[in-house]
Amino acid sequence: MEKNAKIYVAGHRGMVGSAICRNLKSKGFDIIITRTSSELDLRNQAAVEEFFATEKPDYVFLAAAKVGGIQANNVYRADFLYDNLIIEANIIHSAYKNEVKKLLFLGSSCIYPKMATQPLVEDALLTGLLEPTNEPYAIAKIAGIKLCEAYRDQYDANFISAMPTNLYGPNDNYDLQNSHVLPALIRKFHEAKKSGADKVEIWGTGSPLREFLHVDDLATACVFLMETYDGKQFVNVGTGEDISIKDLALLIKDIVGFEGELTFDSSKPDGTPRKLMDVSRIHSLGWKHKINLREGIQSVYKSYREHLEKTGS
Repeated sequence: MEKNAKIYVAGHRGMVGSAICRNLKSKGFDIIITRTSSELDLRNQAAVEEFFATEKPDYVFLAAAKVGGIQANNVYRADFLYDNLIIEANIIHSAYKNEVKKLLFLGSSCIYPKMATQPLVEDALLTGLLEPTNEPYAIAKIAGIKLCEAYRDQYDANFISAMPTNLYGPNDNYDLQNSHVLPALIRKFHEAKKSGADKVEIWGTGSPLREFLHVDDLATACVFLMETYDGKQFVNVGTGEDISIKDLALLIKDIVGFEGELTFDSSKPDGTPRKLMDVSRIHSLGWKHKINLREGIQSVYKSYREHLEKTGS
């Protein structure tokens, strides 16, 4: 990417989009185009078409999406399918019509079949049934991958896709009903320590294995792929290392300094038994994550405490 290129980051207020903006600015890219959801409803095709026709971005990072944890995915099934389908379709089509040089679409590791062989290789896509709780979101993300492939095949558009593993970092969602597991655990342990509680309840059995990537590492990978990768095949982005939910809880418990007990509510869904990415493809391209899990959680917890102090929460 040229330093004077116009770069549109869709979803710039979200955890991923804001990390991409920070990374681009640190590398000297100054012309970053953004719109809030109140300024531009990405579900409105006419509005998106007008935006692209007016702004004419050179590069697009498609990080805008309706996202949430296992509970939100399962409850708001229609919203997760419709909103994500329409957002990605509008942006990808307008990017093609306005001759965007390159677009990066961001998916999710939930695109893989529930019982796919671990670690998850890119070729495992569409080889089995999806995890039922987040099937609508996964189908929308698979559609985004296929849209990029189809526009490449039919129109020779340089549209690429990256599939990140579970993410955490600045601007995460800490709502206990709708957040992902890692920020939810940070909040639970912090509040339990503050209130003097003697135990913290964890959803599920604690046995599922999950991989976690700091969002700043993902942002580095996204910019790296935008600058160096032009392949049709989407690329996994992760650490290649996983941890059980129980061990994650114990790690966060230690970082927060909570001294009580853990209990597990097995009536709550576990989701996929294991979800570990095969990251050999992106490693072979020359990228590897840098932030280890303990260091990453420590920095996130520090930011979380500072936010609570600022807001008086």
